[in-house]
Amino acid sequence: MFITIMHDNHICLYILIALLLLLFYHNYAIFIDNKRRIELNIQVTGFTNYRFFDIIVGLFVAVLLISNIASTKIVDIWRFTFDGGTILFPFSYIFGDILTEVYGYKQSRRAIWIGFLSAVIMSLVLGLVGLISPAEGWELQEAYMAILGQTPRIVTASLVAYFAGEFSNSYILAKMKVLTGGKWLAARTIGSTVVGQGIDTLIFVFIAFYGVFPQSLLLAIIVSNYIFKVLLEVAFTPLTYKIINSLKKAEGVDYYDRKTNFNPFLFFKREKK
Repeated sequence: MFITIMHDNHICLYILIALLLLLFYHNYAIFIDNKRRIELNIQVTGFTNYRFFDIIVGLFVAVLLISNIASTKIVDIWRFTFDGGTILFPFSYIFGDILTEVYGYKQSRRAIWIGFLSAVIMSLVLGLVGLISPAEGWELQEAYMAILGQTPRIVTASLVAYFAGEFSNSYILAKMKVLTGGKWLAARTIGSTVVGQGIDTLIFVFIAFYGVFPQSLLLAIIVSNYIFKVLLEVAFTPLTYKIINSLKKAEGVDYYDRKTNFNPFLFFKREKK
């Protein structure tokens, strides 16, 4: 009886080991298949499929578009005077820092261009809708034009400022990462933002509001915008630090732009190796 039980236990053990080996082989095969698929994708397109890249780009673009519309209103908060988009727009630089630090300048460049083209499409659609005659009984045409009718000029200002500021921020951050060997992350994100936001703020305010508001108000908007944006970057630095480290572990990437072509106009173009 005892021998029979022992024999049955051995059979169960062998079956369990066989099932575990089969499960391991199945998962390993999936892993190898995914690895080969990713490697093939890299060979064909020059880019890697990342788990969270698309999510970050989506949030990045959403921040940009919402900020463009919110910028039509000038607000006062405590002693600061700035356009409404300033409340949200600094987060685009935080997302830009995350993209560049984790995925590298080349991937960040893709995200910047996606945001740029999305803003252009939004501006064209809003402008076209404003030109179409309103339906009979719809009495909000003046309200629409008062708010969204300004969008083309504001979006133009935002696009030029965004292009210069975001690429400056990404370039400086990528270069500083290589020079520091990946150290001093907080100093790098804040330092790049100080330059990028400075360029962005000056260009945006002058193109969007020059001739619309008195110079004293323009100066107040520039100073308030710049201080608010930089302080927001500093305040969110601990959270940015944690997100970057978590993404590096989750994605298995920590890119250094040692041989990157920093030409901002290489949009979705595979670089020569």
